[in-house]
Amino acid sequence: MNVQVVFCNHHSANLSVRERLAFSSQESLLRAYDELQQRFPRSEHVVISTCNRIEVYTAQEDPADAPTHIQLAEFFADFHHVPIEDFLDELLERQGPEAVRHLFEVASSIDSMVLGESQIVNQIKSAYELAMQTAANGPLTNALFQRALTVSSRVRTETRLSNGRVSIASVAVGEFGKQIFDRFDDKTVLVIGAGEMATETLMYLRDEGVKKILVCNRNVERAQRLANEFSGEAQNWEMLQNCLHRADVIVSTTGAPLPVVTSTMMHGIRRQTGPKPLFILDLGAPRDFEPGIGDLDDDVFLYDLDDLEATCERNRGKRAEEVQKARSIIDEETSRFMQDIYHKATGPVVKRLREHWEEISRQELELLFRKLPELEERERLAIDKSISRIVNKLLHPPLETLHNEARAGTPHGMIDAIKRLFHLRDEN
Repeated sequence: MNVQVVFCNHHSANLSVRERLAFSSQESLLRAYDELQQRFPRSEHVVISTCNRIEVYTAQEDPADAPTHIQLAEFFADFHHVPIEDFLDELLERQGPEAVRHLFEVASSIDSMVLGESQIVNQIKSAYELAMQTAANGPLTNALFQRALTVSSRVRTETRLSNGRVSIASVAVGEFGKQIFDRFDDKTVLVIGAGEMATETLMYLRDEGVKKILVCNRNVERAQRLANEFSGEAQNWEMLQNCLHRADVIVSTTGAPLPVVTSTMMHGIRRQTGPKPLFILDLGAPRDFEPGIGDLDDDVFLYDLDDLEATCERNRGKRAEEVQKARSIIDEETSRFMQDIYHKATGPVVKRLREHWEEISRQELELLFRKLPELEERERLAIDKSISRIVNKLLHPPLETLHNEARAGTPHGMIDAIKRLFHLRDEN
């Protein structure tokens, strides 16, 4: 059995690379699953694509069926029409226990931009559920992702990682926004997009006293639902430019494939509004605001995910002790999971070997008892128990060796050798 992951995340790749490799919609992900299944039909797949990471998990009963690093890179290149040399060095890979540990770290937000954030586990759940809908997953990925959610719960309850600022929104507003504005209760906030990140940001801003909220989204019904939740105003997409005029704070989370606000558009707006402070938090991947907007004038403050990463990295050191507790949990759970799947890999051959020897014992005992019909039941039982003990003692060395070898990985060579030595046929 084998598990692997290839990934670009906020540690391994800059935002421009992640933007080019992101699956920006469910439709895109569904096409990606079709392509993965066509290319690697003997693999299970789960794809996680967020503003901070793009990860493809694969699992196989036989490691020989696993796609290579370059094959998965070619999938990304062909699917997104991106030259492979533009990202190959930033596309990392983990195999076996390291791949499992990586997912457990992601699910527990150890590997997140913001330590302890709760949003990532919801994103993992959504990714896993979509994989199940497409039948791209299977027994191995089912076990892996279900265990990852369990590990996340343990870390959340057994450590204090979730204390303090544990969301991108809270860090962004707290670290950047408060350098620009002393107060938010008199500011007009525009949220572009109406997904989970938008909701989370508005929850934080509401706690900061924000009262004037505009929600602009292509789907006006979703905008209305979000606006109602926070006593704000829903706006049609056609009103975006007007909303940009009114805003003091802009939070954008659309995930659209192209920027929704260009430098030219914002330049025209700034000419009309004059030099008032404008705080823009672009949480889109790809970006929702063209980078040049931050250079239009000295009162425009544009921050994106790369800016957030630098700030969050400084904050990580302050919670080193809790991180270490979480890593201990993750190491324990990784070891337990690997032992479980290795046991499942060796279990069938152990079962067949026992059945094979027990069948031989049964046949020989029947032959012996036919030749010695005068044996009493008590004597027959004693002989039967003696033969069972002999079989168990003979089986012990190969099974113990198989068990020990399985601690380091599925011992395919030894399993094949046992099958050949004892003429064990594969079960249909």
